[in-house]
Amino acid sequence: MLMSNILIIKHGSLGDLIQANGAIKDIRKNFANNKILLLTTPAYVNFMSTCPYLDGILIDKRLPRWNIFYLLKLKKMLKRFSFTKVFDLQNSARTNFYKNFFFTNDTIWSDSKSFISKQKQSEEKKLGVLDRMELQLNRAGITDTSFTKKPDLNWAIKDIKGIINRNFEGKYILIFPFCSPKWKKKMWPYYTDLIEDLKRHYGSKYNIAIAPGPGEVEQSTNFKANIILNNNRPLNISELISLINNSSYIIGNDSGPAHISSHLNKKGLVLFGSHTTPEKVSMESENFKSLVTKDLKKLKVSEVLNKIKENLD
Repeated sequence: MLMSNILIIKHGSLGDLIQANGAIKDIRKNFANNKILLLTTPAYVNFMSTCPYLDGILIDKRLPRWNIFYLLKLKKMLKRFSFTKVFDLQNSARTNFYKNFFFTNDTIWSDSKSFISKQKQSEEKKLGVLDRMELQLNRAGITDTSFTKKPDLNWAIKDIKGIINRNFEGKYILIFPFCSPKWKKKMWPYYTDLIEDLKRHYGSKYNIAIAPGPGEVEQSTNFKANIILNNNRPLNISELISLINNSSYIIGNDSGPAHISSHLNKKGLVLFGSHTTPEKVSMESENFKSLVTKDLKKLKVSEVLNKIKENLD
């Protein structure tokens, strides 16, 4: 069988990319003799470059589509690989544009809308992210999707004892009080009070820690918790995954770290407002639970603490 090139498109965000790891593994398993490349954004290049299911990474800066010079440059780069198949796991208006602008009809294109009616599309939007991803791969001829709904992050776990030991010794609870600036409504506003309560109830047994992401370091100093950095910089994605994997419990908003925690099946709690549901974003696992409310501003610290006690004590 002749080797051909296959492209997977997944721009982000972090949580979405984490969730796509299972599908990427299934694509690799089903196309073991092909060269598989990922088109993603600069923020995820270093992380995904170490993914064992990929043969290479291509960068898309996602500049505005009116920037015709950039689009032509990107088109030229993609054309060099003569991709026979494209798995569009981003399923955005932008990637639909790419389908028509960058590729010919000879390229087999897989997205969430291919080969189904608009009524079926509407029905599938009600399903969880991972369910929809599995259906997309099934329609592309991949029937063995044993990893799609169980993303595997073991390849990303590193030994970070040195980083942890520079901050504290012993067990720790991780708090992720932030989320994307574009999604402020996902943010529960009472983490300061929760941290104080956690210290009162669990301070003798656990350290309370925050691992801020890029752009969150200054904000994190507002909380009375251990701030985990590596040489005064935020942890990279592999370090973050490893930190979560070594933790005793995680609490946070609907964000990338919560997705990581769920797919590592760590004990923890994610807080949801009315923006979506844990079912729709395929968030919950056996150990990682959710607390859902219509209005996060009305969710009391005592309610969150009681939910934590159910799983941590």
